[in-house]
Amino acid sequence: MAPSELEDQALLRYSRQILLPGIDVAGQQRLLASRVLILGLGGLGSPVAQYLAAAGVGELWLADGDSVDWSNLQRQIVHDEAHVGMNKAESAAVRLYALNSSVHVQVLPIHADASRLAEWVKGVDLVLDCTDNFTARFAINAACRVAGKPLISAAAIRFEGQIYTFDPRDPECPCYACLYPPASSEDSGDTCSRSGVLGPMVGILGSLQALEALKLLAGLPSALSGQMLLVDGLHQDWRRLRLPRDPDCAVCGERHAQQGAQSS
Repeated sequence: MAPSELEDQALLRYSRQILLPGIDVAGQQRLLASRVLILGLGGLGSPVAQYLAAAGVGELWLADGDSVDWSNLQRQIVHDEAHVGMNKAESAAVRLYALNSSVHVQVLPIHADASRLAEWVKGVDLVLDCTDNFTARFAINAACRVAGKPLISAAAIRFEGQIYTFDPRDPECPCYACLYPPASSEDSGDTCSRSGVLGPMVGILGSLQALEALKLLAGLPSALSGQMLLVDGLHQDWRRLRLPRDPDCAVCGERHAQQGAQSS
């Protein structure tokens, strides 16, 4: 089935989302024609990848250099016991093809560096940051700003999580470095392996990432563009904060842009 066509089986398969105002057949066709990069196939990437595949996003690029471990199975639900020791991107691809055989999956079973990110981001419509460290998030943010591609990022630990959408197509939208300046955001070592995380927390945050991605891809606006949603799973407290753009940001700030223009 060509991306621009909707045959009877596809109309039946995606009928419940085609019924939605703002999506309809045109929105479903946009999903079928979309390419999305998912960086990290762990706790966040598991629901992201499965919901996007189930919704009919045409091409999913899965990037992860790690292998499935027994400790992952409590929350990384795209993997199963039979895939312990297998690369996570390859393991996730098996599940996604079983879920929706019409979705094309490109497996990138390696860790992303700056040059790889620049190439990958350039080839897709939207990027989902499902990684778990500041270094990766800064590199992903920078690549998305250069390429002008929307970025949906999330993080979760213990009973807490947060999600934000950064869309460089909106000149007023901040970037990840506006929120966490690189010079003051070194990895603290406070990770899931040290502090723990409840499986449904990454499920909730990853599902929200998938929701925002599907809306953007189908042509609907993101309710989180330039904002941060904070989720406290222990007390069921949800708060949304507007994020200002930092004019001195080293990635997207006005002074940074002016310096770049002068140097070129």
